[in-house]
Amino acid sequence: MTEHDWNRALREQWEWHWNHQVRARLDGLTDDEYFWEPVPDAWSVRPRGSATAPVQAGGGDFTIDYAFPTPDPAPFTTIAWRLGHVIVGVLAMRNAAHFGAPSTSYETWEYAGTAAAALQQLEEQLDVWLTGLRGLGEEGLLIPVGDKEPYPEASTADLVLHIHRELIHHLSEVCLLRDLHLHTKTGATR
Repeated sequence: MTEHDWNRALREQWEWHWNHQVRARLDGLTDDEYFWEPVPDAWSVRPRGSATAPVQAGGGDFTIDYAFPTPDPAPFTTIAWRLGHVIVGVLAMRNAAHFGAPSTSYETWEYAGTAAAALQQLEEQLDVWLTGLRGLGEEGLLIPVGDKEPYPEASTADLVLHIHRELIHHLSEVCLLRDLHLHTKTGATR
């Protein structure tokens, strides 16, 4: 009987979704779509000093809106905000904690001021994530994540599954927002 390669299976869970469902849907993302606010008071990524959210975080010319604690109900978020969350909170901070990438946070990240720059950041962080995951092998998946995560006793495999759920979830929302933008702003079809 051949042993199952769980590391490969976990990588392929995300890679298949990225290659067959998400990446092509992000091609041609415009700045208008990236910053589009379909409802009033949406949270977004904005030029420094222009936000109205209680907290504006970021280390560069653009900041991301948020509040602590998060209001209930949580504000609607733009494509820019959702990509910022995925790039920083889902990937870059985990890449730093688990795979030796430079330390970062929502407060220090230089958020992208264009859709193209955001997609470049996303692809860079995904590359670090998948390279790090590949390097874990089978044994690395069984190691507890420790105090770098909210559930220190969880295995690295549990973290990988969580990160992949987050990626699938939030990037599907980005695709839906693109569809909504297309149909409400132009009336066209893709």
